[in-house]
Amino acid sequence: MFSKSVVVCCLLALSAATDVLQCPGKNTENLKENVQLSPCKKSPCKLKKGTDQHITITFTPNEDVAELNNHVVADVFGVSLPFVGVDGNSVCDKISTADGQKAPCPLKAGVKYTYKDTFPILDFYPNIEVKVHWALMSPKSEIICFETPVKIVSKK
Repeated sequence: MFSKSVVVCCLLALSAATDVLQCPGKNTENLKENVQLSPCKKSPCKLKKGTDQHITITFTPNEDVAELNNHVVADVFGVSLPFVGVDGNSVCDKISTADGQKAPCPLKAGVKYTYKDTFPILDFYPNIEVKVHWALMSPKSEIICFETPVKIVSKK
């Protein structure tokens, strides 16, 4: 019995939701359960230069979506700077349905989708602690967004 409890606790710790914040003026239901950044153990999320970061976002659009792009910026001393290599990229080829089937754009309103991606933490990024604003954008609107504190650090 004890060993089963330990296994369950370990699995729950590994599957813990990422510490993400609502975007200003938004209230996305179950946001923390729908966004996972890996490896990211606690806030601020440490992004090591020269490594890859993995992201999974589960979302349900309220409208049909013909195309979907990342909008990823870092707030650096009050200035929004694009996250080079990630901002503006199409995500249509990285989307699947709840049952794991590929689901390229167009996406249908009311259907649950999952976006999974891997992106590099480039060596030229400065060592800095910032708030990152991440949104999946259609040409008309933000489909889902979140903010999270991150700390870019040198690989040791």
